[in-house]
Amino acid sequence: MLELRDTAKVVGGETHIHPTSLVLERGSLNVLLGPTLSGKTSLMRLMAGLDKPTFGSIWFDGKDVTGLRVQDRSVAMVYQQFINYPAMTVYENIASPMRIKGADRETIDREVHKAADLLKLTPYLDRTPLNLSGGQQQRTALARAIVKNASLVLLDEPLANLDYKLREELREELPKIFAASGAIFVYATTEPSEALLLGGNTATMAEGRITQFAPTIDVYRSPVDLITAETFSDPPLNTFALTKANGHFVLEGERVLNVPAHLAGIADGPCTVAFQPHHLSLSPQSAAAAPVTVRTAISEIAGSESFVHVEFADTRWVMLAPGIHDIEPDATITVYVDTRHLMAFAPDGRAIARPAAA
Repeated sequence: MLELRDTAKVVGGETHIHPTSLVLERGSLNVLLGPTLSGKTSLMRLMAGLDKPTFGSIWFDGKDVTGLRVQDRSVAMVYQQFINYPAMTVYENIASPMRIKGADRETIDREVHKAADLLKLTPYLDRTPLNLSGGQQQRTALARAIVKNASLVLLDEPLANLDYKLREELREELPKIFAASGAIFVYATTEPSEALLLGGNTATMAEGRITQFAPTIDVYRSPVDLITAETFSDPPLNTFALTKANGHFVLEGERVLNVPAHLAGIADGPCTVAFQPHHLSLSPQSAAAAPVTVRTAISEIAGSESFVHVEFADTRWVMLAPGIHDIEPDATITVYVDTRHLMAFAPDGRAIARPAAA
């Protein structure tokens, strides 16, 4: 078990990681989800022992390892910028952690071929990294982390530089590869879809703080605050500030939406209402769909779906619509909000009501 106890990192008077308490169990897959500069890499460096916390402590299996050097810990790391030994073959790159530990030749050969088979590297074991594609080089780095048999494996956006097809394949395979190892896995990403695909637990991060940590699907469906909901939405979450009064959401005294049943219990007064881009549509998707008149800004066509950016009351929304929709800018159109999926947040950002399922 890895435990962070009020762990914080301050550099030159600037707080990179605010006091953080977190417990990660053995055999668990844990995703750090947040935008660039949210603190994911800084937190992983503290976990690994590459950096020492300014305050607080780090414990592993009941032992305080706060001051222990990274080379004295059972840690493996894989970065977005893959790192391999250029003069060694793929076989020797993968074998290197076991050779350092003094493993026998038979064990090394067995584990290298097992990892190479998992990551589709068997045909390339005799090549050097410079004779591999970028995807093959990254898979070599992943294979080396697997055979190290570390207690803690840290993966810092390891798939970001791979092509789409390989990225999707590895996203699907990684949980299977790591499931039976008994190690603690920490996987940093900026992509909500990647967190959902990997499953496990997710810690959402913003400005050096963990805003929520729970099973991934629970964080997605039940964010504790607005910043967590925004972190877990791509395209960006649609929001607008309204006032609840007498069963309606109003803006500047005019009714905008009827309050749906699951939000009926919140107190009258100001709040922020939010919904995902796929809950905004060009035609009503249910009896609960509410029409809203908007002005179009731009349409982005992405294969079989379109991202239509619209403006409502000085607020920009994004609609994720199936099919190709090339709508002229500055057009006035009616779109439909599926009110069954509305979330509501207090003025301070706390979640005050959410749908039963997102």
